[in-house]
Amino acid sequence: MVGDCDKYFTYICCMIDICILALKNAVLASVADSRYVFVMVNEFLKKSGKAPLFNVQLVGLNGEVKLNDGVFSIHPNAFISDIEKTDLIIIPALSGDIFTATNTNINYVSWINEQYKNGAEVASLCTGAFLLAFSGLLKGRQCTTHWLYANEFRHHYSSVTLVDEKAITDQNGLYSSGGNNAWWNLLLHLVEKYAGREIAIYTAKYFVIDLDRNTQSPFIIFNGLKDHGDEVIIRSQEFIEQNYREKFNVDEIASRFDLTRRTFERRFKKGTRNTVAEYIQRVKIEAAKKQLEIGRKSIMEIMLDVGYTDVPTFRDVFKRITGMTPVEYKNKYNKQAGIS
Repeated sequence: MVGDCDKYFTYICCMIDICILALKNAVLASVADSRYVFVMVNEFLKKSGKAPLFNVQLVGLNGEVKLNDGVFSIHPNAFISDIEKTDLIIIPALSGDIFTATNTNINYVSWINEQYKNGAEVASLCTGAFLLAFSGLLKGRQCTTHWLYANEFRHHYSSVTLVDEKAITDQNGLYSSGGNNAWWNLLLHLVEKYAGREIAIYTAKYFVIDLDRNTQSPFIIFNGLKDHGDEVIIRSQEFIEQNYREKFNVDEIASRFDLTRRTFERRFKKGTRNTVAEYIQRVKIEAAKKQLEIGRKSIMEIMLDVGYTDVPTFRDVFKRITGMTPVEYKNKYNKQAGIS
């Protein structure tokens, strides 16, 4: 396949310096995949008679970083103190307790900020977004991360607009990717930006990756934020989750908990990062998703089970939240539906 790559690539070569951070608690695959992608692009280019495009370095604070309780170790080939200027910084995904992992790597933050100030772009992979947010560079901007950590991210970085339904974000030289394998989509996005569409397509084909996947909505499992400390709102969340099949409105819920509608809505949004209506919809759709995945009921029966009576409304809300229609979702995740 590589031998045919000369017919794919037309670009103007200008060497791009890439620094992949050798973080403590890094997810090894995110480090290895990042390096592999850009190294292989260089190989594709050389095979086609062109000069390599990327100078890829693994940079850290010391000569060895042990990962996975010492089972693996990575060896940076440069220290951040030696890097005066770079074009792209890649923050790998973090594992374990996310805030411990972030705090363990705070010595990188000032260097990241200085490099960004001097023109470097910064890309965070999956939970690496927490370190990027900690740097302050994301304030007032959009970001995505693994959907499982969305509640924690919103709680601790309220100044950042988390769009966890997106697979990648790209704003002002700052990039982020969603859960786990979504970092491949970001890496391909960066390849396309620096090397062009043709080589990005070739790279996607080589690694057998869907080039233009832009959402992780079908993979999200909704779990309402409940560590906000407002006991009344927590009880209202539990009420919604236990009674989503029933018909009730915001006024009725507020009255049940002895609050005015205005006060209830304000406290609910502050605590959960969702409006009451959004929360009710997401609880209902999550229940519908579970039935579509494992049940034998028709979509109409499931729609009624979760409290919807209008097919177009149910379909529209389902697609807005999951990125797929109920039929598409069932065909994707329900084994019996797929066989039939």
